[in-house]
Amino acid sequence: MNINRLNGECSAPVNLLRRHPVFWGGINWRRRKNRAPNASQQIRVNKEAGFTLIEILVVMIIIGLLAALVGPKLFGRVGKAKQNAARVQIKMFGQALELFHLDIGRYPTTAEGLDALRSDPGAENWAGTYTTEEIPQDPWNREYNYTSPGSHGDYDIFSYGLDGTEGGEGENGDVSSWKGLGQ
Repeated sequence: MNINRLNGECSAPVNLLRRHPVFWGGINWRRRKNRAPNASQQIRVNKEAGFTLIEILVVMIIIGLLAALVGPKLFGRVGKAKQNAARVQIKMFGQALELFHLDIGRYPTTAEGLDALRSDPGAENWAGTYTTEEIPQDPWNREYNYTSPGSHGDYDIFSYGLDGTEGGEGENGDVSSWKGLGQ
């Protein structure tokens, strides 16, 4: 094919040049821009768009496997975190009870409970609130148990854990003032 661009002459047939994809860059000059594609072109476009069912299933299986491997490890830590939070709160109650004991000369009775740290139980030399916040519930949304005199010391503060009954292991285990933070 010999093309003389200056004179506009061409030795090749015009139809061949219009159809040749390399010469015209693959552009179909006969097709108008506003012309709708035929049905076979629409189907081809729709087949290429989106994901196949197999691809979606593979991704779902991978996500499920990751959740199965990582999930139990995370949920196991939640139980330990609640146990540790209860131990820390019990230790803070113990410090407030010691301040109460220094001012009054005794620990609150079982009937007065931990509320004696926030409101005057009618005791002489009560020096105000011994905690800056309201007495919280344990991490399982139950009241802490308080007895004075306690069976393990001057006072006992304890929570029955997740199951709400005495005894148990793990997250169901009791948290008490006579056991240290590491137990």
